[in-house]
Amino acid sequence: MHVTPPALTETTLAFAFVGAKLLIRGNEQAPVVPSLDDVIREMPAGTHHYLGRLQGADCVAIGLPDQAEAPAGFVLTGLRALFLRLPEATLALAARAFQVVEWDRTHRFCGRCGTPTSDKPGERAKLCPACGYVAYPRISPAMMVLVTRDREVLLARANRFPNAMYSALAGFVEPGETIEDCIHREVREEVGIDVKDLQYFASQSWAFPHSLMIAYTARYAGGELRPDPAEIEDVRWFAVDKLPDLPTTVSISRRLIDTTVARLRAQAASNP
Repeated sequence: MHVTPPALTETTLAFAFVGAKLLIRGNEQAPVVPSLDDVIREMPAGTHHYLGRLQGADCVAIGLPDQAEAPAGFVLTGLRALFLRLPEATLALAARAFQVVEWDRTHRFCGRCGTPTSDKPGERAKLCPACGYVAYPRISPAMMVLVTRDREVLLARANRFPNAMYSALAGFVEPGETIEDCIHREVREEVGIDVKDLQYFASQSWAFPHSLMIAYTARYAGGELRPDPAEIEDVRWFAVDKLPDLPTTVSISRRLIDTTVARLRAQAASNP
């Protein structure tokens, strides 16, 4: 946990949230993260959490009251609307700020005995003064896997995806599972096939609301596609030169798809 400096300067950036909405200067097309002075001057008091430094500037997360409204010259917007609008490092810190603020908002009382909690000195944690229970910010690990079959990739459109967007399969890890266990179970449950040769690709913090996406590739091992209608609207094998609409480049799913497709194309070129 970062230690808050004795004094925060006027250049301190404030990632202030009302619910899941971030307060920015300007608008969604040209967003600017406001200074701490701006937020203190324009908005009601909120809880502060020091995040560290970004390009030499101190940064804080602020949870504002639920009824707060954006003053003139500011807007409240969801983080998804700021994809490709804010620098990647700034957007990543905004996502971290949201997770911290959401954790603080949802852990005001002890989950064991119901007593109001307090901040634990020296740590980002909530301490119950009655029973001693300590609650840290929650991280929910989730797997993502792109399954390949020769020169094809398996992409699905979930019921929640808008605009016919297809992506790799994903799902949350259940208690007692490894990531690999989760991949085998989720792929079998969601689309009815088996996979093999799992290989780690990369991970990404995903603040919707507190996930860690852990991405893999895998090879098709057998079975017929049988999508779970409760989760999957459509699933298909796509040739690498005939891909559908894909997620934004901000997401790890797009990087996973782009990297895998480039590899399959290179293999096809070397082995026509």
